[in-house]
Amino acid sequence: MMGDQPGKTFVFFPEGAFGPTNNCVGIGDVLRRRGHRVVFVIEESFKGTLEAKGFEERLMRLGPAPHGGASGAGSAGPDASRGDVPPQTEVEVPGQFWKDFIRDTAPVFRRSTLAQLEGFITPTWQALVDGARYVDTRLTEIFDELTPDVIIEDNVVGFPAIAASGRPWVRIASCNPLELKDADLPPVFSGYAVDDRSGWREFQEEYRRRVGQMQEEFSEFCAENGAPRLPELEFIDESPWLNLYLYPAELDYQRSRALPATWHNLETSVRSTDSPWDPPSRDAGRLIYVSLGSLGSADVALMERLVDVLSRTAHRYVVSKGPQHDAYELAGNMVGAEFLPQTSILPHVDLVITHGGNNTTTECMYFGKPMIVLPIFWDQHDNAQRVHETSHGVHLPTYSFEEKDLGAAIDGLLGDESLRHRMQAASKRLQARPGTRRAADLIEEVAAG
Repeated sequence: MMGDQPGKTFVFFPEGAFGPTNNCVGIGDVLRRRGHRVVFVIEESFKGTLEAKGFEERLMRLGPAPHGGASGAGSAGPDASRGDVPPQTEVEVPGQFWKDFIRDTAPVFRRSTLAQLEGFITPTWQALVDGARYVDTRLTEIFDELTPDVIIEDNVVGFPAIAASGRPWVRIASCNPLELKDADLPPVFSGYAVDDRSGWREFQEEYRRRVGQMQEEFSEFCAENGAPRLPELEFIDESPWLNLYLYPAELDYQRSRALPATWHNLETSVRSTDSPWDPPSRDAGRLIYVSLGSLGSADVALMERLVDVLSRTAHRYVVSKGPQHDAYELAGNMVGAEFLPQTSILPHVDLVITHGGNNTTTECMYFGKPMIVLPIFWDQHDNAQRVHETSHGVHLPTYSFEEKDLGAAIDGLLGDESLRHRMQAASKRLQARPGTRRAADLIEEVAAG
């Protein structure tokens, strides 16, 4: 632990979604408590959310301001450096770009992961690289102003301004670790099993066909703006200094070759900044937490079906209702709200029904909670398959599960004493070695040179 070194400036740059942001908050909070200056570079739609947690903010945009508004001081737009533009007149909520994007592409989530390569994965990569191009100048301005000792990014796409700054930087890969490719492991985003290679080659070839040219053009953009060219088919490079990923050993994959020495597995990164939560009485039976993430819960039809099916079970539920919270009602055996303090709730529940986002998956392991996983997009399919094949939960088809199968999965997991003991042992091990502290130690080592 290097907490006694003089205060440093650490700049966190998470992707504009709650998962990566919450991951960085947990690590940043440890560094701040050790006396360092911690600044978050965030989209304008997140303005104030990190300040409320005690961090400094610098604002940027990944695209033009909404119709009827104008770029603010944090924008990457052409007037950003002048500071003479009016404030936005149309208020954006945090992560609004991705909420809109998910809403507009939602029909493709009912298709196979192979079909999602065309309908979701490719346009998602395109949106990400477009944002990286748009914001590059603004990021350079921010890094020049702050002169950070270390830049920490939690993104799936690279930003050339980071490498071009000449400052040490850390990559956090907070998605499923299939993102770190290996010949003996299934292709990322496929949701395929480790022990069944059928379909692997077809998926890999289709992925290359869909994104190959886009990746080559983005690699050229990186080189033109002072960063190294990217490895083949990769949208982000490894850091020469430090790379971190998050996946508990109980779920992690056996690789054909070890990752480079700059890679460290934090296993979890659980923040301690969530507000307290008072659970209902334990006398009323089992309590189950339902969260499809801030993006997945925007699918109102899916949430309405879940509410309907779960209303006919004997259990109680805490539901994270998400951005469409006012578009549907909960049943009598449920409580919920748009936002809930997830890490404060998890210790009190018996089971989690989740979309399989990496944060929720790893947090369930940290608190020893079995999962029913209903994946929707991106690496959620991989997490669902991994939870299922390692027997830490059950993977069900999100849009076509049978009511009886969901009920059987709930009752089966709640009654599995062997699983309960295994989850408790994993939780005890993970909580004895918090990933947030381990990350802070390693980042301080980078700052110390």
